[in-house]
Amino acid sequence: MIEQKERDFENIIRFIIEIDKVKQIVRQTLLMDQSRHENDAEHSWHMALALFLLKDYASYEELDLVKAVKMVLIHDIVEIDAGDTYAYDIQANHDKYERELKAAKRIFGLLPEDLQNEFMSLWQEFEEGNSPEAQFVGAVDRFMPILHNYKTQGMQWKKHQVTTKMVEERNKPIQQGSEFLWQKVLDIIEDSKQKGFLK
Repeated sequence: MIEQKERDFENIIRFIIEIDKVKQIVRQTLLMDQSRHENDAEHSWHMALALFLLKDYASYEELDLVKAVKMVLIHDIVEIDAGDTYAYDIQANHDKYERELKAAKRIFGLLPEDLQNEFMSLWQEFEEGNSPEAQFVGAVDRFMPILHNYKTQGMQWKKHQVTTKMVEERNKPIQQGSEFLWQKVLDIIEDSKQKGFLK
């Protein structure tokens, strides 16, 4: 029993060391002060806190918040291997799931079996987007970059020639997790169009 606990501890530490790399994954999203791009660790932290703050705007009254926050904290770990895929890059999104699944198997595979199974299950649940938690986490995950883009006068939207239609199409799933957030997104899109942040 003690030997197993020791082995599990070593595997957990190996995983903790590996996920330090999440801090190095630079996203396309700019910080709201426009000073630099955010990294995946910052995105996950910001999202986890936003999830608590926005929980009353979810489409579901009953949400397992602990499960949802775990989902937030692990959802982008796969980008250690798969890299960050820009939301509006059609070609890169084509094989995104396959690349990320391979990464999930390797990275979560560092953990003891029970944690490995839990993390893999949570990651797949997030990807499938069928549970209330996955839908709400997905809504917040899509909402945050929109808010960043809006607060930076659409700098990244302009850089990548993102259009109003592209933002609407890409972010429709927000509606499942939070009808309220979806309405706010439509308001942001309209205002961004009027201000020239979006074509």
